[in-house]
Amino acid sequence: MNKENKEKIIFHIDVNSAYLSWSALKKLEEGAEQDLREIPSIIGGDIERRRGVVLAKSIPAKTYHVKTGEPIVSALRKCPHLIIAPPDHNLYHRRSRELMAFLYDICPDLEQVSVDECYMDYTPIADKYPSPLEAAHIIKDHIYEKFGYTVNVGISNRKVLAKMASDFRKPNLVHTLYTGEIEKKLWPLPVSSLYMCGRSSAETLHKLEILTIGDLAGADIFILSAHLKSHGILLWQYANGIDSSEVISEQINAKGIGNSTTLREDAVTKEEAYKILLSLSETVAGRLRKSAQLASMISTELKYNTFQSVSHQTTLFSPTCTTDVIYKTACSLFDEIWNGTPIRLLGVRTSKLVSDEEPVQLSLFDIQEKTSGGPTSKKQEKLDMALDSIRKKFGPDSVMRGSFFHDENI
Repeated sequence: MNKENKEKIIFHIDVNSAYLSWSALKKLEEGAEQDLREIPSIIGGDIERRRGVVLAKSIPAKTYHVKTGEPIVSALRKCPHLIIAPPDHNLYHRRSRELMAFLYDICPDLEQVSVDECYMDYTPIADKYPSPLEAAHIIKDHIYEKFGYTVNVGISNRKVLAKMASDFRKPNLVHTLYTGEIEKKLWPLPVSSLYMCGRSSAETLHKLEILTIGDLAGADIFILSAHLKSHGILLWQYANGIDSSEVISEQINAKGIGNSTTLREDAVTKEEAYKILLSLSETVAGRLRKSAQLASMISTELKYNTFQSVSHQTTLFSPTCTTDVIYKTACSLFDEIWNGTPIRLLGVRTSKLVSDEEPVQLSLFDIQEKTSGGPTSKKQEKLDMALDSIRKKFGPDSVMRGSFFHDENI
Protein backbone atom coordinates (compact mmCIF):
# COMPACT_ATOMS: atom_id res chain seq x y z
CA MET A 1 0.00 0.00 0.00
CA ASN A 2 1.22 3.47 -0.83
CA LYS A 3 2.37 5.24 2.33
CA GLU A 4 0.23 8.28 1.48
CA ASN A 5 -2.89 6.10 1.69
CA LYS A 6 -2.08 4.68 5.10
CA GLU A 7 -4.00 5.99 8.08
CA LYS A 8 -1.95 8.25 10.30
CA ILE A 9 -0.65 7.09 13.65
CA ILE A 10 -0.45 9.71 16.37
CA PHE A 11 1.50 9.73 19.64
CA HIS A 12 0.50 11.78 22.68
CA ILE A 13 3.53 12.27 24.93
CA ASP A 14 2.85 13.47 28.48
CA VAL A 15 5.41 14.05 31.26
CA ASN A 16 4.42 12.20 34.45
CA SER A 17 3.72 14.80 37.14
CA ALA A 18 5.90 17.30 35.31
CA TYR A 19 6.19 20.10 37.86
CA LEU A 20 7.01 17.71 40.68
CA SER A 21 9.43 15.64 38.58
CA TRP A 22 11.32 18.69 37.33
CA SER A 23 11.50 20.27 40.79
CA ALA A 24 12.63 16.95 42.30
CA LEU A 25 15.48 16.63 39.81
CA LYS A 26 16.65 20.18 40.50
CA LYS A 27 16.67 19.60 44.26
CA LEU A 28 18.64 16.37 43.82
CA GLU A 29 21.17 18.27 41.68
CA GLU A 30 21.45 20.79 44.51
CA GLY A 31 22.24 18.03 47.02
CA ALA A 32 18.85 17.10 48.44
CA GLU A 33 18.83 13.73 50.20
CA GLN A 34 15.17 12.96 49.48
CA ASP A 35 13.56 12.58 46.06
CA LEU A 36 10.22 14.41 46.10
CA ARG A 37 8.84 11.75 43.76
CA GLU A 38 9.37 9.02 46.36
CA ILE A 39 7.69 10.70 49.36
CA PRO A 40 4.26 12.32 49.94
CA SER A 41 4.87 15.72 48.36
CA ILE A 42 3.23 18.40 46.25
CA ILE A 43 4.11 21.47 44.23
CA GLY A 44 2.09 24.61 44.79
CA GLY A 45 0.83 27.45 46.86
CA ASP A 46 2.30 29.70 49.48
CA ILE A 47 4.15 27.43 51.93
CA GLU A 48 4.31 29.98 54.78
CA ARG A 49 0.63 30.93 54.64
CA ARG A 50 -0.49 27.47 53.53
CA ARG A 51 -2.53 29.05 50.78
CA GLY A 52 -3.02 28.16 47.14
CA VAL A 53 -3.78 24.88 45.39
CA VAL A 54 -1.98 21.65 44.55
CA LEU A 55 -0.32 22.00 41.13
CA ALA A 56 1.27 18.54 41.09
CA LYS A 57 1.50 15.57 43.44
CA SER A 58 3.74 12.57 43.92
CA ILE A 59 2.47 9.00 43.64
CA PRO A 60 2.87 8.51 47.44
CA ALA A 61 0.73 11.63 47.98
CA LYS A 62 -1.90 10.14 45.71
CA THR A 63 -2.32 7.24 48.18
CA TYR A 64 -3.61 9.83 50.68
CA HIS A 65 -6.20 10.90 48.06
CA VAL A 66 -4.47 14.24 47.51
CA LYS A 67 -5.82 15.70 44.27
CA THR A 68 -4.42 18.18 41.77
CA GLY A 69 -6.32 21.48 42.03
CA GLU A 70 -7.50 21.08 45.63
CA PRO A 71 -6.58 23.67 48.29
CA ILE A 72 -3.31 23.00 50.09
CA VAL A 73 -5.13 23.22 53.44
CA SER A 74 -7.32 20.33 52.34
CA ALA A 75 -4.30 18.31 51.19
CA LEU A 76 -2.58 18.86 54.55
CA ARG A 77 -5.63 17.55 56.40
CA LYS A 78 -5.37 14.34 54.41
CA CYS A 79 -1.61 14.08 54.91
CA PRO A 80 -0.20 16.26 57.73
CA HIS A 81 3.42 15.31 56.95
CA LEU A 82 3.04 16.34 53.29
CA ILE A 83 6.16 18.05 51.89
CA ILE A 84 5.34 21.23 49.95
CA ALA A 85 7.70 22.72 47.37
CA PRO A 86 7.10 26.05 45.61
CA PRO A 87 6.64 26.15 41.84
CA ASP A 88 9.55 27.27 39.66
CA HIS A 89 8.02 28.28 36.35
CA ASN A 90 11.31 29.39 34.81
CA LEU A 91 12.63 25.88 35.42
CA TYR A 92 9.50 24.29 33.97
CA HIS A 93 9.65 26.33 30.76
CA ARG A 94 13.34 25.52 30.37
CA ARG A 95 12.70 21.80 30.83
CA SER A 96 9.80 22.02 28.39
CA ARG A 97 11.95 23.62 25.70
CA GLU A 98 14.61 20.93 26.17
CA LEU A 99 12.06 18.15 25.80
CA MET A 100 10.37 19.64 22.74
CA ALA A 101 13.72 20.25 21.03
CA PHE A 102 14.66 16.61 21.68
CA LEU A 103 11.34 15.33 20.29
CA TYR A 104 11.55 17.73 17.33
CA ASP A 105 14.85 16.11 16.39
CA ILE A 106 13.09 12.74 16.27
CA CYS A 107 10.14 14.04 14.22
CA PRO A 108 9.43 17.70 13.37
CA ASP A 109 5.68 17.01 12.94
CA LEU A 110 5.04 18.02 16.54
CA GLU A 111 2.20 19.95 18.18
CA GLN A 112 2.87 21.21 21.68
CA VAL A 113 -0.38 21.66 23.62
CA SER A 114 0.99 22.55 27.06
CA VAL A 115 4.26 22.87 28.90
CA ASP A 116 4.45 19.11 29.49
CA GLU A 117 2.57 17.42 26.63
CA CYS A 118 2.50 17.24 22.87
CA TYR A 119 1.21 15.28 19.91
CA MET A 120 3.59 13.70 17.41
CA ASP A 121 2.63 12.47 13.94
CA TYR A 122 4.43 9.13 13.87
CA THR A 123 3.65 8.50 10.18
CA PRO A 124 6.72 10.29 8.65
CA ILE A 125 9.15 8.26 10.81
CA ALA A 126 7.30 4.93 10.62
CA ASP A 127 9.92 3.39 8.34
CA LYS A 128 12.62 3.93 10.97
CA TYR A 129 11.02 1.60 13.54
CA PRO A 130 9.63 -1.95 13.55
CA SER A 131 6.28 -0.77 14.97
CA PRO A 132 4.62 2.24 16.64
CA LEU A 133 4.69 0.40 19.98
CA GLU A 134 8.44 -0.23 19.82
CA ALA A 135 9.07 3.35 18.67
CA ALA A 136 7.10 4.72 21.61
CA HIS A 137 9.07 2.57 24.06
CA ILE A 138 12.36 3.73 22.53
CA ILE A 139 11.34 7.40 22.77
CA LYS A 140 10.03 6.98 26.33
CA ASP A 141 13.17 5.19 27.52
CA HIS A 142 15.48 7.65 25.76
CA ILE A 143 13.75 10.57 27.52
CA TYR A 144 14.37 8.90 30.87
CA GLU A 145 18.02 8.15 30.05
CA LYS A 146 18.68 11.67 28.78
CA PHE A 147 16.65 13.79 31.21
CA GLY A 148 15.96 11.61 34.27
CA TYR A 149 12.16 11.80 34.33
CA THR A 150 9.40 9.60 32.93
CA VAL A 151 6.64 10.09 30.38
CA ASN A 152 3.56 8.21 29.25
CA VAL A 153 2.95 7.72 25.54
CA GLY A 154 -0.50 7.13 24.08
CA ILE A 155 -0.80 5.70 20.57
CA SER A 156 -3.83 5.88 18.31
CA ASN A 157 -5.14 6.72 14.86
CA ARG A 158 -7.10 9.62 16.42
CA LYS A 159 -5.73 12.53 18.45
CA VAL A 160 -8.35 12.37 21.18
CA LEU A 161 -7.81 8.64 21.63
CA ALA A 162 -4.02 9.09 21.82
CA LYS A 163 -4.64 11.67 24.57
CA MET A 164 -6.95 9.27 26.42
CA ALA A 165 -4.44 6.42 26.06
CA SER A 166 -1.62 8.44 27.64
CA ASP A 167 -3.89 9.02 30.66
CA PHE A 168 -4.26 5.29 31.32
CA ARG A 169 -2.22 3.72 34.13
CA LYS A 170 0.94 5.67 35.02
CA PRO A 171 3.87 6.24 35.24
CA ASN A 172 6.46 5.43 32.54
CA LEU A 173 4.11 3.38 30.34
CA VAL A 174 2.96 3.10 26.73
CA HIS A 175 -0.70 2.40 25.88
CA THR A 176 -2.59 1.98 22.61
CA LEU A 177 -6.18 3.02 21.99
CA TYR A 178 -7.03 2.55 18.34
CA THR A 179 -10.61 3.00 17.15
CA GLY A 180 -10.96 -0.78 17.07
CA GLU A 181 -10.05 -0.96 20.78
CA ILE A 182 -12.43 1.61 22.25
CA GLU A 183 -15.23 -0.86 23.07
CA LYS A 184 -12.87 -2.93 25.21
CA LYS A 185 -10.55 -0.28 26.66
CA LEU A 186 -12.56 2.95 26.71
CA TRP A 187 -16.26 2.23 27.08
CA PRO A 188 -16.08 0.51 30.52
CA LEU A 189 -14.51 3.66 32.08
CA PRO A 190 -16.61 6.17 34.05
CA VAL A 191 -17.88 9.00 31.89
CA SER A 192 -16.00 11.51 34.05
CA SER A 193 -12.69 10.14 32.72
CA LEU A 194 -13.51 11.12 29.12
CA TYR A 195 -11.39 13.97 27.79
CA MET A 196 -13.28 17.30 27.98
CA CYS A 197 -15.94 15.88 30.32
CA GLY A 198 -15.75 18.15 33.35
CA ARG A 199 -17.55 17.87 36.67
CA SER A 200 -20.64 19.78 35.52
CA SER A 201 -21.00 17.70 32.34
CA ALA A 202 -20.52 14.46 34.27
CA GLU A 203 -23.22 15.45 36.76
CA THR A 204 -25.65 16.21 33.93
CA LEU A 205 -24.89 12.88 32.28
CA HIS A 206 -25.34 11.02 35.56
CA LYS A 207 -28.83 12.54 35.88
CA LEU A 208 -29.54 11.04 32.43
CA GLU A 209 -28.32 7.68 33.79
CA ILE A 210 -25.22 7.85 31.58
CA LEU A 211 -22.53 6.49 33.86
CA THR A 212 -19.86 5.05 31.57
CA ILE A 213 -18.25 6.19 28.35
CA GLY A 214 -19.99 3.24 26.69
CA ASP A 215 -23.36 4.57 27.91
CA LEU A 216 -22.46 7.92 26.36
CA ALA A 217 -21.39 6.36 23.07
CA GLY A 218 -24.77 4.66 22.74
CA ALA A 219 -26.85 7.61 23.93
CA ASP A 220 -29.33 9.55 21.81
CA ILE A 221 -27.40 12.47 20.36
CA PHE A 222 -30.52 14.68 20.29
CA ILE A 223 -31.05 14.20 24.04
CA LEU A 224 -27.40 15.04 24.66
CA SER A 225 -27.71 18.15 22.52
CA ALA A 226 -30.82 19.23 24.42
CA HIS A 227 -29.05 19.06 27.79
CA LEU A 228 -25.43 19.97 26.89
CA LYS A 229 -25.79 21.81 23.57
CA SER A 230 -22.84 21.43 21.17
CA HIS A 231 -20.60 20.17 23.98
CA GLY A 232 -22.83 17.12 24.34
CA ILE A 233 -22.33 16.32 20.66
CA LEU A 234 -18.56 16.72 21.06
CA LEU A 235 -18.52 14.33 24.03
CA TRP A 236 -20.59 11.79 22.07
CA GLN A 237 -18.11 12.00 19.19
CA TYR A 238 -15.14 11.51 21.50
CA ALA A 239 -16.85 8.55 23.18
CA ASN A 240 -17.19 6.96 19.74
CA GLY A 241 -13.61 7.76 18.74
CA ILE A 242 -14.69 10.38 16.20
CA ASP A 243 -12.02 13.05 15.78
CA SER A 244 -10.83 14.39 12.44
CA SER A 245 -8.32 16.90 13.83
CA GLU A 246 -4.74 16.73 12.57
CA VAL A 247 -1.42 17.24 14.31
CA ILE A 248 -0.73 20.92 13.67
CA SER A 249 3.03 21.22 13.64
CA GLU A 250 4.63 24.63 13.97
CA GLN A 251 7.95 25.46 12.39
CA ILE A 252 10.37 25.84 15.26
CA ASN A 253 12.96 28.57 14.91
CA ALA A 254 15.55 26.12 16.05
CA LYS A 255 18.94 27.07 17.42
CA GLY A 256 20.02 23.68 16.11
CA ILE A 257 18.75 20.81 14.03
CA GLY A 258 19.80 17.26 14.76
CA ASN A 259 18.80 13.63 14.84
CA SER A 260 19.79 10.63 16.95
CA THR A 261 18.86 6.98 17.06
CA THR A 262 19.04 4.22 19.62
CA LEU A 263 20.28 1.12 17.81
CA ARG A 264 18.42 -2.18 17.83
CA GLU A 265 21.79 -3.92 18.11
CA ASP A 266 25.04 -2.38 19.34
CA ALA A 267 27.33 -1.16 16.56
CA VAL A 268 30.77 -2.72 17.00
CA THR A 269 32.63 -1.62 13.86
CA LYS A 270 33.47 1.73 12.31
CA GLU A 271 31.75 0.68 9.09
CA GLU A 272 28.45 0.05 10.92
CA ALA A 273 28.68 3.43 12.64
CA TYR A 274 29.46 5.21 9.36
CA LYS A 275 26.30 3.84 7.71
CA ILE A 276 24.18 5.10 10.61
CA LEU A 277 25.91 8.49 10.56
CA LEU A 278 25.14 8.73 6.83
CA SER A 279 21.45 8.07 7.45
CA LEU A 280 21.37 10.65 10.26
CA SER A 281 23.27 13.19 8.14
CA GLU A 282 20.78 12.82 5.29
CA THR A 283 17.89 13.50 7.67
CA VAL A 284 19.58 16.51 9.27
CA ALA A 285 20.66 18.01 5.95
CA GLY A 286 17.14 17.56 4.56
CA ARG A 287 15.66 19.41 7.54
CA LEU A 288 18.17 22.23 7.12
CA ARG A 289 17.20 22.63 3.46
CA LYS A 290 13.49 22.47 4.32
CA SER A 291 13.92 25.28 6.86
CA ALA A 292 16.16 27.27 4.43
CA GLN A 293 19.09 27.29 6.86
CA LEU A 294 22.80 26.54 6.80
CA ALA A 295 24.81 25.13 9.71
CA SER A 296 28.15 26.49 10.86
CA MET A 297 28.76 23.91 13.59
CA ILE A 298 28.43 20.12 13.54
CA SER A 299 28.61 17.73 16.48
CA THR A 300 28.61 13.95 16.78
CA GLU A 301 27.21 12.23 19.85
CA LEU A 302 27.50 8.60 20.85
CA LYS A 303 26.46 6.52 23.82
CA TYR A 304 28.24 3.27 24.64
CA ASN A 305 26.45 0.15 25.83
CA THR A 306 27.84 1.07 29.25
CA PHE A 307 25.53 4.17 29.07
CA GLN A 308 28.53 6.52 29.02
CA SER A 309 27.91 9.41 26.61
CA VAL A 310 30.56 11.37 24.71
CA SER A 311 30.35 14.07 22.04
CA HIS A 312 32.60 16.32 19.99
CA GLN A 313 31.92 19.33 17.79
CA THR A 314 33.67 21.50 15.23
CA THR A 315 33.05 24.81 13.45
CA LEU A 316 33.01 24.80 9.65
CA PHE A 317 34.84 27.35 7.51
CA SER A 318 31.68 27.79 5.42
CA PRO A 319 28.12 27.04 6.64
CA THR A 320 26.44 24.17 4.81
CA CYS A 321 23.27 22.16 4.29
CA THR A 322 24.79 19.45 2.09
CA THR A 323 24.60 15.82 3.17
CA ASP A 324 28.14 15.08 2.04
CA VAL A 325 29.82 17.78 4.14
CA ILE A 326 27.77 17.00 7.23
CA TYR A 327 28.39 13.26 6.87
CA LYS A 328 32.18 13.56 6.35
CA THR A 329 32.46 15.96 9.29
CA ALA A 330 30.37 13.68 11.50
CA CYS A 331 32.60 10.71 10.62
CA SER A 332 35.73 12.70 11.35
CA LEU A 333 34.38 13.68 14.77
CA PHE A 334 33.36 10.07 15.40
CA ASP A 335 36.92 8.90 14.71
CA GLU A 336 38.19 11.34 17.32
CA ILE A 337 35.94 10.15 20.15
CA TRP A 338 35.21 6.45 19.60
CA ASN A 339 37.27 4.18 21.87
CA GLY A 340 36.13 0.87 20.40
CA THR A 341 33.39 0.14 22.96
CA PRO A 342 30.11 -1.17 21.45
CA ILE A 343 27.78 1.73 20.59
CA ARG A 344 24.14 1.92 21.65
CA LEU A 345 23.21 5.39 20.34
CA LEU A 346 24.51 7.72 17.63
CA GLY A 347 23.53 11.32 16.95
CA VAL A 348 24.38 14.17 14.58
CA ARG A 349 23.49 17.76 15.45
CA THR A 350 24.01 21.06 13.68
CA SER A 351 23.98 24.50 15.28
CA LYS A 352 24.98 28.12 14.70
CA LEU A 353 22.37 28.29 11.95
CA VAL A 354 22.14 31.09 9.37
CA SER A 355 19.72 31.78 6.53
CA ASP A 356 20.64 30.17 3.22
CA GLU A 357 20.21 33.61 1.63
CA GLU A 358 23.22 35.01 3.44
CA PRO A 359 26.44 35.28 1.38
CA VAL A 360 28.78 32.35 2.03
CA GLN A 361 32.55 32.55 1.80
CA LEU A 362 34.06 29.85 -0.42
CA SER A 363 36.47 27.46 1.25
CA LEU A 364 39.79 26.43 -0.29
CA PHE A 365 38.17 23.06 -1.02
CA ASP A 366 35.42 24.76 -3.04
CA ILE A 367 37.94 26.83 -4.98
CA GLN A 368 40.08 23.79 -5.76
CA GLU A 369 37.09 21.74 -6.87
CA LYS A 370 35.78 24.57 -9.01
CA THR A 371 39.06 25.07 -10.85
CA SER A 372 39.54 21.32 -11.33
CA GLY A 373 36.02 20.80 -12.66
CA GLY A 374 34.97 18.68 -9.67
CA PRO A 375 31.65 18.87 -7.83
CA THR A 376 31.48 22.06 -5.77
CA SER A 377 29.44 22.31 -2.58
CA LYS A 378 26.86 24.29 -4.56
CA LYS A 379 26.54 21.51 -7.11
CA GLN A 380 26.23 18.97 -4.31
CA GLU A 381 23.55 21.11 -2.70
CA LYS A 382 21.56 21.19 -5.98
CA LEU A 383 21.83 17.40 -6.20
CA ASP A 384 20.56 17.06 -2.62
CA MET A 385 17.64 19.37 -3.40
CA ALA A 386 16.76 17.30 -6.47
CA LEU A 387 16.69 14.19 -4.28
CA ASP A 388 14.52 16.07 -1.74
CA SER A 389 12.06 16.86 -4.52
CA ILE A 390 11.87 13.23 -5.65
CA ARG A 391 11.33 11.99 -2.09
CA LYS A 392 8.65 14.59 -1.45
CA LYS A 393 6.75 13.53 -4.56
CA PHE A 394 7.20 9.75 -4.42
CA GLY A 395 7.90 9.06 -0.75
CA PRO A 396 10.99 8.99 1.51
CA ASP A 397 12.06 5.55 0.29
CA SER A 398 11.83 6.34 -3.43
CA VAL A 399 15.58 7.11 -3.54
CA MET A 400 17.90 5.18 -1.24
CA ARG A 401 21.63 4.68 -1.09
CA GLY A 402 22.75 1.17 -1.94
CA SER A 403 24.70 0.96 1.31
CA PHE A 404 21.42 1.15 3.30
CA PHE A 405 19.92 -2.05 1.94
CA HIS A 406 19.73 -4.97 4.41
CA ASP A 407 21.12 -2.84 7.24
CA GLU A 408 19.14 -3.77 10.39
CA ASN A 409 20.17 -0.67 12.36
CA ILE A 410 18.83 1.91 9.86
